[in-house]
This record gives sequence, C-alpha cells and structure tokens, in this order.
Amino acid sequence: MKKKISIISSAFNEEENVEVLYNKVKEQMAKFAGKYDYEQIILDNASTDGTAQKLRQIAASDKNFKVILNARNFGHIRSPYYGILQCTGDAVIYMASDLQDPPELIPEFIKKWEEGNKVVLAQKKKSQESFMFFTIRKFYYWLLNKANDSGADLLQNCTGFGLYDKEVVDEFRKINDPYPYLRGLVCELGYQKTTVPFLQPKRKRGITKNNFYTLYDNAMIGFTNHSKVPLRLAAFVGFVLSALSLLLAFTYLVLKLLYWDSFPMGTAPILIAVFFFSSMQLFFIGVIGEYLGAVLKQVLHRPVVIEKERINF
Repeated sequence: MKKKISIISSAFNEEENVEVLYNKVKEQMAKFAGKYDYEQIILDNASTDGTAQKLRQIAASDKNFKVILNARNFGHIRSPYYGILQCTGDAVIYMASDLQDPPELIPEFIKKWEEGNKVVLAQKKKSQESFMFFTIRKFYYWLLNKANDSGADLLQNCTGFGLYDKEVVDEFRKINDPYPYLRGLVCELGYQKTTVPFLQPKRKRGITKNNFYTLYDNAMIGFTNHSKVPLRLAAFVGFVLSALSLLLAFTYLVLKLLYWDSFPMGTAPILIAVFFFSSMQLFFIGVIGEYLGAVLKQVLHRPVVIEKERINF
C-alpha cells in the first residue's frame, strides 16, 4: 500500500489564489504519482468573498481535493493547526494559501523526509518584505532565543511552512494545545529536523491578512510558551527599583536636613518619579496579563475550531 502525503492550507478571502494553489500542488504531486497517494485540504475560515464557492467547484472535479468550511473565522493560529490535526497522511505539508509559501518546495520537503527527518521547515534566508520589517522580525527571533528557557533551540525565520511526519502530528493530538506556537513546539518536542532555505516571494493577488495585532499575537505566544524570563524580569526590576527609590528617598532626606533652607524639594522630581514608576507598573501588569491570558486559553478547553461543512471526506 502506497504512503500518503497530506497538503493542508487555511484560507480567508483568497478567491484569487486557491485555484492557482490547487494547480501548483497538483503539478508537484504528479511527480510522485507512482510513489505516493496524496490529499489536498483547504480549510476556509468563513471567507466573505467567493472563496468557498471556488473551493466547492474544485472539490466537485477532484476527489483528492478536500474542503473544511468553518462556522466562523477562528484566526490565523487555530485554523491552520486544526487543519494539520485533520490530515491522515504519513506526512503533512502545511503551506499558506497566499502562495508566499511556494509549492515548488514540496519535492525538497519529501526528499528530506525520506532521508529520515521527522520535521522539515522552510527557513527564510531572505525576504522581499521591507528592510525595516525584516530587521524587526530578525531582532524578535534573536530576543526570543536569548529569553528561551525551555531547553530547546528555536529556529529563526520559520513560519511553520514545512513537512511534519505522522508521528509528530500524533504528538500534537496528545498535547491538545488550542493555541500553539507551532514553530517552537516542534523544536521543543525534539524530533529530528532540518531546514530548507528559500526566498519568500511577494504576494501577487489579494490582500495580506497580517497586521500589527496578528504579528503581536504570534510574538507574545512565542514568549509565553517558551520563556519565563519576562515574569522573572518583572520581579527583578521591581526589587531594583524599590531599592533605588529607598536610596533616593534617604538621599533627599539627608540633603534636606543638611541644607534645610537652600535645598528646595520641587515638584518636577516627584512628577517624574510618579510617571516612571506608574509606567513600569503598567508595563509589567501587561506582561503578567499575557501569561494569565495564555493560561486562560488552556483551562477553558474550548474547541479549536467548529466546522460548518466537510467536502470529499
């Protein structure tokens, strides 16, 4: 019996891209026609354009093409992860539906998998995004690796685009994490992995769904899942600032006692100190809030995704 490869993508308002993606995946998998069976699954995140209709049309003409229609938009993290869990292949390849994850890398992924790697991740060596954005992303990965205390080396410039062996996907199912930081999770599990360098192309059709909030959300999930350093930093900075404020108060008292008439207290130092300490308090309350929010997502045990319809399953 031939092994099966599953290719999974999630889509939201990608009417102009899904058919091109289907054709490109079909073209690449035709190279393995005598060796592997395959299924392509696209999970639609309650698109408001004609994406769902386009997916139905493709599914009607190809039984290897499967569709999951979500009841609503469950976001850019939960939906792809849920889609991976629905795959039945011996290997699962995840790629975005906007074609910025090139399907042409599929043969390279399969080759690395056949060599014994359980995880094969595409790694952006260069990007056609703006220099400033690429620099910020690079700084984030550097900072995350410095703060990482999970014991696992986190790969930089990997978005989750890549291949995952069935054994790895089965482990995902056991973990039952509703809001995972996928690229960090595979590193923490410790399976044999490798990377495939690539140049990420610009989006040619449609509008990107990434914005400041989605990028910030992803970044904070990385920290809350793999580092306790921000929490410890809050305690350490609080201790240092408390000691500093006590020393400053004592210094002011001594100077006032020694130079009672010539040493004015003034309101400026008081206001500066109040605003400084208040901002530090708000910052670290926000940090603690991020960790509490991550815990809340875990303990609520809500479904990762609610489906409205399945096609060709």
